[in-house]
Amino acid sequence: MSIDNEEYQPINCDDYDNLELACQRQLHLLLQLRDGESVEGKANKLILRKKIEYLLVDSNKGTRELRLDYIISFSNPEIGTIVIEHS
Repeated sequence: MSIDNEEYQPINCDDYDNLELACQRQLHLLLQLRDGESVEGKANKLILRKKIEYLLVDSNKGTRELRLDYIISFSNPEIGTIVIEHS
């Protein structure tokens, strides 16, 4: 089954708030995803589409939409490393 068809698992509020802060400050993040991929880029904004929340990240390869429940952790020197917990 494709992970795109999995039911969305909301992340906890504190982690969401930290991502929101990263977007407001346009922080450069290193994100670890569930499939083992690492994504680096500037946190742009959080969006909601079809009841699924995404983080828009601007990288040198363009803008990526990352489902919040596929992010294992994100880090930046200013905020440290935050491991996402699902609510």
